[in-house]
Amino acid sequence: MLSPKRVKFRKMFKGRMKGMATRGAEISFGHYGLQAVEPGWVSNRQIEAARVALTRHIKRGGKVWIRIFPDKPITKKPAETRMGKGKGSPEGWVAVVKPGRVMFELEGVDRKTAEIAMALAAAKLGVKSKFVVREEAHSDAGD
Repeated sequence: MLSPKRVKFRKMFKGRMKGMATRGAEISFGHYGLQAVEPGWVSNRQIEAARVALTRHIKRGGKVWIRIFPDKPITKKPAETRMGKGKGSPEGWVAVVKPGRVMFELEGVDRKTAEIAMALAAAKLGVKSKFVVREEAHSDAGD
């Protein structure tokens, strides 16, 4: 499971997820990507399940990049506990994902295999996502 080695503060505010992702919205490493369409939290377990589904389908043929990291602690109060007495203890880690964020990237396989693999990975995540392909840079020297 992914989690930070150490953090400055144990607990964090819930925060808001308004607006589009400004960073991490383009495919930087691979040829194919899985881009978030809606905002949400993706847990470390969901990221790991998606990674396993992706690598199993491509049969360790290509290269996979995970572009999100769960660095936000999520707290939970114990079951059947009365309200008050402070914030609960940290239970897990999530990555905050905004629309437009590229979560996974892939290269070294054909497009059909990549689409199926990304669909399998998308089924493991808690946010709606779409398959995207990198546009190659066009060198138009005359314009």
